[in-house]
Amino acid sequence: MSKIKKLYRKNIYGVMGTLIFHILLMTGFWVAELNLKVEILPEEAILLDFALPDDQKEITENETEKQQEKNIASDQSMKNINKTVSNLAVNEAAKSDASKKDKFFDDDYNRDIEEAKKMVVDVNKQLSKKIPAIKKYQMPEVTTEGQNPDSIKNVIYSGKSNIHYFLENRFHVRLPIPVYLAKSGGEVKVDIQVDRSGKVIKAQARSVKNTNDPMLTEYATQAAERTVFNADARAPLVQKGSITYQFVAQ
Repeated sequence: MSKIKKLYRKNIYGVMGTLIFHILLMTGFWVAELNLKVEILPEEAILLDFALPDDQKEITENETEKQQEKNIASDQSMKNINKTVSNLAVNEAAKSDASKKDKFFDDDYNRDIEEAKKMVVDVNKQLSKKIPAIKKYQMPEVTTEGQNPDSIKNVIYSGKSNIHYFLENRFHVRLPIPVYLAKSGGEVKVDIQVDRSGKVIKAQARSVKNTNDPMLTEYATQAAERTVFNADARAPLVQKGSITYQFVAQ
């Protein structure tokens, strides 16, 4: 870097002279070209400058900008007005549709409420009624007291009607016979559950055949509930079986 500075100091005058020479040369070329253009023109052209003074130009520019701003603001206002009108129209249409839909839904809602009220009233009426107790029908019974268990059969006949039960290794002690109560015929099978003491703790009709008389199910279920079997300490705690009642029309 120091060498470059020394070289620059030694030749500074030569560099300056060269620059001045080139500047003068370029100035001469420019003057000569200007004179040549003046000689070619037949006459001097008169140039009219219609430019406004700077202060008036600034005023005009300001007025133009203000006018443009006014135009922009006016356009924006019109757009806003159109948008507002459009939104109002859409909202009014939506409100109209909503009112129609709400009215529709309100009608359905009110109809459902009225039906629900009627249902509640009907249920309350039904609940307020006294539920009549199921009549316990008097039935003759077959007993096996004093009989040899080996001689006891699980099929009992009453005329053409019969009762058949199945409870493994157990026999009946008391067996109600409901078949004489029926005016029509049919078959009812009742599932039973018996404890070790021989008491029927549950009876439920499972199938009904060849009858439309609902009373046959009632007769059979009550008879099964009153049936008593022999006690057996070795039997299951709850032993399942069945009793089939064959009703013949009387």
